[in-house]
Amino acid sequence: MIRVFPKKTTWTPNDALAFVGDPPLFRPKEDMPVKISCVFTWDIEECERLKRSWSRFYSDVEVGGPAYDDPGGEFVPGMFLKKDVSITSRGCTKECPWCIAHKREGWIRELPIRSGVIIQDNNLLACSTSHVERVFDMLRGQKKRAYFNGGLDAELFTPVHADLLRSISLGEAWFACDYPGALKHLQRVAELTFDISPRKKRCYVLIGFNGETVIQAEQRLKAVYDLGFWPFASLYRSQNVLDRVEGRQKEWQEIQNIWCRPSRFKGFMSELGKEVDLGLFGARC
Repeated sequence: MIRVFPKKTTWTPNDALAFVGDPPLFRPKEDMPVKISCVFTWDIEECERLKRSWSRFYSDVEVGGPAYDDPGGEFVPGMFLKKDVSITSRGCTKECPWCIAHKREGWIRELPIRSGVIIQDNNLLACSTSHVERVFDMLRGQKKRAYFNGGLDAELFTPVHADLLRSISLGEAWFACDYPGALKHLQRVAELTFDISPRKKRCYVLIGFNGETVIQAEQRLKAVYDLGFWPFASLYRSQNVLDRVEGRQKEWQEIQNIWCRPSRFKGFMSELGKEVDLGLFGARC
């Protein structure tokens, strides 16, 4: 099966049947089905254009993916995500207002566990204990380090999970702090993982949601850093549009640019530390 993607990312497969953009001059045989993968809603227009483009040469062309509210089925390694990525569950037990994982995929569903070192589940820790343990058993059998890019739910994180992280070769464990109240959960994770380097503890931080100001967002980012995590800011897209209208988008983009690059936010916190007693916002990296 031919797979087509609107743009190349770090997750795009690179095998002979994976293509980015329009059909190339030299193409696979024309009796093959074509699947166009659309992850983000803002790529829908381009994917529909690609469907017309590929339909000039192939009769069976379909567009689908998360942007089309595809609930997702059994995960096939290397099909729509590069090799080494594994998704062991779909859905989520939460209905966060800024996230559509539950809306698209429904309640948590455990899938057959396929080998891979980059775990991309929406909420792995919402799965059964036995499933989580089997995932870590799989990771122990891999030669590469494990990366939990899909995120580990700080609210569900327990001492058992901390011990599981210590039982594998860990590359990065990602958490999230998407609203002020989440800091208390991250504080507990920090205590349970005190011996794991901040370089390996990353944290997604949603900013600009629900009327949050730039100052409030920056305070939360500093607090995450102070807890021993490397924060990575993600600007809420709808807020981004509002800011453009109000002329404040540049300010939001600047804070995002600082807080998604370790070299910049570490330097920023270092300079801040020279001026004031950091207290809650003290640097630990």
